[in-house]
Amino acid sequence: MTGDVAVLGAGMHPWGKWGRSFVEYGTVAARAALSDAGIGWQDVQSVVGADTVRGGYPGYVAGATFAQALGWQGARVTSVYAACASGAQAINTARAQILAGMADVVLVVGADAAPKGFFAPAGGDRPDDPDWLRFRVLGATNPAYFALYARRRMALYGDTPEDFALVKVKNAAAGALNQNARYRAPVTAEQVAASAVVADPLRLLDICATSDGAAAVVMSSMEFARRHGAADPVRIRAVSTVTPTYPRAVLDLPDIATDSAIAAEPAPESFRASIARAAYEEAAIGPDELSLAEVYDLSTALELEWYEDIGLCAAGEGAELVREGATALGGRIPVNPSGGLASFGEAVPAQAIAQVCELTWQLRGTAAERQIPGARAGITANQGLFGHGSAVVAVR
Repeated sequence: MTGDVAVLGAGMHPWGKWGRSFVEYGTVAARAALSDAGIGWQDVQSVVGADTVRGGYPGYVAGATFAQALGWQGARVTSVYAACASGAQAINTARAQILAGMADVVLVVGADAAPKGFFAPAGGDRPDDPDWLRFRVLGATNPAYFALYARRRMALYGDTPEDFALVKVKNAAAGALNQNARYRAPVTAEQVAASAVVADPLRLLDICATSDGAAAVVMSSMEFARRHGAADPVRIRAVSTVTPTYPRAVLDLPDIATDSAIAAEPAPESFRASIARAAYEEAAIGPDELSLAEVYDLSTALELEWYEDIGLCAAGEGAELVREGATALGGRIPVNPSGGLASFGEAVPAQAIAQVCELTWQLRGTAAERQIPGARAGITANQGLFGHGSAVVAVR
C-alpha cells in the first residue's frame, strides 16, 4: 500500500450540449470543487488537467489552461492524456505528487465540448495509428465494437437484447435523480426496443451519447485534511492504471486484430479484469467489501461485462445480476448510481473524474435521493484507448 490521500472537494458542471468552451465548463467544476472543499484558489499548490484533443490548442495543455482561467497564482501544472482514462491518470498524478511531498493540495480538472455523433480520429493521415486505421480501413465507429462485444456475450452466455435493455432502464432511473445528468427521464424496456438500430443488436438507447461537461476534485494529504478540519474525509486508497499483457486473444478497441489468436493460449483474465484486480490488491480489499461501483457503460452490454470484470459475479452471470435488481438503487451492490454514461454521455477527459465525484458524494452520505445507505467503499472502472487502465478505490 502506498498510503491514502483525501478527497476534500468534488464539483461538476452539468452535462449536456451547451455549445460553449470546455474551459468554461472546467472552470465551473473547479470552483464548485474548491467551494465544496472550503479551499481558496490561492491555497492550491498544483493543478492537474485531463486533456481534450478536440478543444484546439488549449486542450492539449489543460493544466495551464485551467490555471490561467482561475487566475495565475504560481501553482505547478501538469497535463495528461489517456483517452477515456485521462481523468484517472490525472487523479493518479495528483496522488503521486501528494504522496511524494511535492504538494499538499492538488486540483484535478477534466472538461470537454464533444462533437455531435460518433467520435472520429484527429485530422491527418496516420497509417501507423490503429485508431485512424479502423475508421479508414473498416469504417468501424465505436458502436461497431460495442455491437461485437454484445454479440460475443449473446453467443457465449445467452444474453439477450432484453437483458441489455434492463441496464438502460436501471441507469435511467438513477440518472433521473441526478441534477448533473444530461438525460433525466425514466426509460422503459419497450422504449429501448423501439429505438433505432445503430449496430445490431444494439439500439440507440443501448449506446451512450457524446456530451459537453466537466468534473473536478480537490485532493490533499491526510495531514492537511486534519489541519483543515476534515477528520474523516473520503480517501483514495488505490488507483490502477495498468496496461494489457500478452497474449490478447479478444478484439478490443481500437485494434482490428488480436496479437495471439493462434500463437498462444488466451490469458487467464481479461485486460479489464486485470485493471480491477490491481486496484483491489493495492487497496487490500475485495469486491465483497464494496458498497457501490461506477463503471464505464459505453453500451448496456458492456456494463454487464464490467460486473464480471470487477468481481461482482462469475463470467456469464452479469445478466442475472441486472435481472434480479442487484445492481439497481436499493439492490445488493448498486452499479452506476450516478446514472452512468447512459445518463451523462461521454465528456472524455471528465468521465473518470465524474465517477470519483459520485463515489465521494455516496461515501459522504450526501447523494440525496440516490444515496446508498451506509456506503463505505466503492470502485470506479474505466478503460482508455491503447491499453490505458483506469480504476480508483475510495473508502470512508
